[in-house]
Amino acid sequence: MKITGKILEVKDTHQVSDTFKKRMFTLEYADNPQYPEYITFELIQDRCELIDGFQVGQEIEVSFNLKGRKWVNPEGETKYFNSLQAWRIETLAKEQSQAPEQVSATQQATTDAAIVEDELPF
Repeated sequence: MKITGKILEVKDTHQVSDTFKKRMFTLEYADNPQYPEYITFELIQDRCELIDGFQVGQEIEVSFNLKGRKWVNPEGETKYFNSLQAWRIETLAKEQSQAPEQVSATQQATTDAAIVEDELPF
């Protein structure tokens, strides 16, 4: 899965145990700018450093996996947890953010005529 948005917050790496670490970051997803969504992702183990080259406010694309877990507490109650585990973070290409240049009909006709003249054998 992929999503694009603006980095809102980046947390420090948290060493959960001797063999497990994770890092959280939050993305502002504004598919509808009037009602933005705030989505928290986690980076685990060797992927904790993926966010290091990025800054708060930067537009990025995040590739992630949706994970779900089941847990039964000591009282026998079953609980379910979801997490979004990011595995790739990329900057958005500048070409995507800029509108393509418009070529006027007159410019296009002039260019087309010049091409045709170059192709004539006489």
